[in-house]
Amino acid sequence: MKAEDRPGNHPVSADRIWSDLMNLAGITEAGRPYTRRSFSPKFLEGRAWLQERFRAAGLFPHVDASGNLIGRLPGSDPDAGTIALGSHSDTVPDGGRFDGTAGVIVALEIARALRERGITLRHTLEVIDCLAEEVSEFGLSCVGSRGLTGALQPQSLDLRKPDGETLREAITRIGGDPDRITATPRDDLRAWLELHIEQGRVLGEGRTDVGIVTSAVGITRVEIELTGMADHAGTTPMHLRHDALLAAAEVVAEVRAAALRRIEAGDGYFVATTGELTVTPNAANVVPGHVRLLVEARSENRPAMERFLDDLLPRVRAIAEAQGITLSSCHRLSDAPPAPFDPGLVGRLEEAARKNGLSHVRMPSGAGHDAVFFSRITPTAMVFVPSRAGRSHCPEEWTEKEELALGALVLFDAVLGLDRGN
Repeated sequence: MKAEDRPGNHPVSADRIWSDLMNLAGITEAGRPYTRRSFSPKFLEGRAWLQERFRAAGLFPHVDASGNLIGRLPGSDPDAGTIALGSHSDTVPDGGRFDGTAGVIVALEIARALRERGITLRHTLEVIDCLAEEVSEFGLSCVGSRGLTGALQPQSLDLRKPDGETLREAITRIGGDPDRITATPRDDLRAWLELHIEQGRVLGEGRTDVGIVTSAVGITRVEIELTGMADHAGTTPMHLRHDALLAAAEVVAEVRAAALRRIEAGDGYFVATTGELTVTPNAANVVPGHVRLLVEARSENRPAMERFLDDLLPRVRAIAEAQGITLSSCHRLSDAPPAPFDPGLVGRLEEAARKNGLSHVRMPSGAGHDAVFFSRITPTAMVFVPSRAGRSHCPEEWTEKEELALGALVLFDAVLGLDRGN
């Protein structure tokens, strides 16, 4: 459904959302659309532009200790707590115009729409641009939401990017105060709501207006190292080779097969990818002697993840043994559990979609978001809007203006209902 096809007086402006998104997208590194990596000069330029937009909307902006940009709209009851909306304005290199930024701009539009209608919420409303949601040059993602929710490990502040700057120094440089980041999360938050592009094809192929996100998947990364023997590619007969890459190719196929078995078993949303291989010595005339593989699996179902690993790892050992290869390492590099979202808040978003006559579907998120960390300390839910052909993290990333406005409408009504307690 298009926004202009809906009856009634729309509280949010599709044109204003679009104008802000395109203006922010224009702040990018020369020749690299659309690139504003966290902590970079272009990121800071985008932040300065956002601060001015926050002020123009009647918000009071500041940068918190963790480096998050927060626009605050005080409520009528100081004891009611805070409803927070937002996402992130940083991008991956050569990324898109919508990932993260759509959530920040839509949150800003909701604040504007409330003021234009003369609505004063009982709760304080905050629009938050979370720092470094994408993996930064420090090798860490969701820096700001980790800090705000008490999940940023002190040792992470000592991480360095290639030029030697530490994360502590970088947060200070952009206006944060790392000495005040603690393990104690904020206790005033009553809800976190985040709009995001789907980054997938479910909504588009189903011609569905919005997705109501029920959870964010857990992500497990496993490092596998296979050691064979580097030999001359011309003089070593085929039957005498110990080719680590040949074994690795079988492992890659087995990762896919193991994931498909979880889906066929009814374990819900499950994906697995072998996205990184390092081959040594990586020469055309040398039989590969060593391969490092990085396997990433994502699932909304924690027992399914354990079943996947229990199924995969013995098969990897069997492949190595059959090929005369040594399985020199096989261990979990990282292991983040799924993040279920608040059922009451999910239901409130669903009711807002239903009230506005929007087609909707409940769905998990296969990507990570700042919402994952907020869900640890406050009721959390997300709204997805369609992504053309599922493209994301690339310049071709696209969501229609009207689709963004419909997602904003769902959030607007959900905020009103949450504030009024009905």
